[in-house]
Amino acid sequence: MNIFNKIADHYDSPKQIQLADIIIKEVQKELIGINTSEKIALDYGCGTGLISLPLAEKFKELQLVDPAEAMLKIVNQKIEATGLKNTHVIADYFADGSNTVVKADVIIVSLVLLHVPNTEKVLQDLYNRLNPQGTILIVDFDKNEKINHEKVHNGFSQTELKKKMTDIGFHLPISRTFYHGENLFMNQAASMFILRAGKM
Repeated sequence: MNIFNKIADHYDSPKQIQLADIIIKEVQKELIGINTSEKIALDYGCGTGLISLPLAEKFKELQLVDPAEAMLKIVNQKIEATGLKNTHVIADYFADGSNTVVKADVIIVSLVLLHVPNTEKVLQDLYNRLNPQGTILIVDFDKNEKINHEKVHNGFSQTELKKKMTDIGFHLPISRTFYHGENLFMNQAASMFILRAGKM
């Protein structure tokens, strides 16, 4: 996690902000039909809050979780500057056996899984933290054989990820690719998908 503490101060680059805007629009599409005003949302691996803070007022409560303290410092600065009252910042990384009691109706996991060594363990933990009738939204890169790096997954097969989630207990995972871009992932052309699943 040291790398995220180091890059926190310059993470909100124009490129990252532009990418966040694209992702936010897709997340909003997936939230259509959900009465979010009475829902608790959780942004897992929130970074500087680029994805969830613009959506905060749609929810009853927003919990922003990240293990990088430097990222959360920026989140807190943004919350103070915007005067948001329904947000809570939590420094944690659930996959390490955390006992932090966090439950949510909507969980957002945007460009996070690629950094997580044990994907299944995190997904199981997020499943446990998702309230019944809740929704999880995952944004990540499609699998890309041109990328090989010891610190990140080279994207995900949507079919394989949906099977893993079904095996864990998630209900009816559906996904779609929504964006293609040059130099998008480790300086390679890549595409992003969004996956939605529920919990009975």
